[in-house]
Amino acid sequence: MDKLFSIRNLSFSYAQKPVFSHLDLDFEKGLFYGILGPNGCGKTTLLDLMLRNREPESGHITYKGNNISDLSRRNIAREIALVPQDFYINFPFTVREIVMMGRHPYIPRFANPSSEDMDIVNRVMEQMEIEAFSEKYVTNLSGGEKQRVVFARALAQDTPVVIMDEGTSNMDIKHTLQALNIVSNMVKKGGKSVIAAMHNLNLAAAFCDRLLFMKTGQTIMGDTNDVFNEQNIKDIFEVNSKVYFDMYSNSKQVIYRYEK
Repeated sequence: MDKLFSIRNLSFSYAQKPVFSHLDLDFEKGLFYGILGPNGCGKTTLLDLMLRNREPESGHITYKGNNISDLSRRNIAREIALVPQDFYINFPFTVREIVMMGRHPYIPRFANPSSEDMDIVNRVMEQMEIEAFSEKYVTNLSGGEKQRVVFARALAQDTPVVIMDEGTSNMDIKHTLQALNIVSNMVKKGGKSVIAAMHNLNLAAAFCDRLLFMKTGQTIMGDTNDVFNEQNIKDIFEVNSKVYFDMYSNSKQVIYRYEK
């Protein structure tokens, strides 16, 4: 398969505390990747570096063969959409205005949205079931409703790649499954790529083609069926578990034993 991201010799620290040291990873096109690991292991930092929101101390990241630092912000926005975990805005934009922001990389300066832009916005709002409150101010929505709006904004960008940093946080289980099904179908039927930092191991096992387990100084990456096992979960999260194949979800799943 074609390389999407290639990460070579990547190092990054916060206040002289290393997060990564000489990290090497490859992400291929057309797959759904899940990134799993304990709090503070660097999942969000890695995504920020891949989006060029942070600069590495050393090493480099290439996107489709081009150094990510050589790409303009507008070009990145046409290639990669982000669903962030935390979305804070204190200005009363409407839901429709927020979702339309996903089309900004394609709209010439001072121009109005085209009919195509409007159609895309209407479609993704329907997909995320937010059309009923499209004229409400986003500041008046619940946390879960805001997250669906941010998810719809990313879908409206219509990019080859979607990066999700806990992108379904605050959503209830119905809308979480709905959102993951949407991006999973984008991968399977549309040939797009998704890279998602996730906390829920069972959802990651059910939806992701490949997993990246992360812990400070350690990474494990591979096909979900190969790396989703009790030993890796023990090594990364320091908990005992039982991994089994679940017929209902048609995927591997995990249960934990709390030890006093």
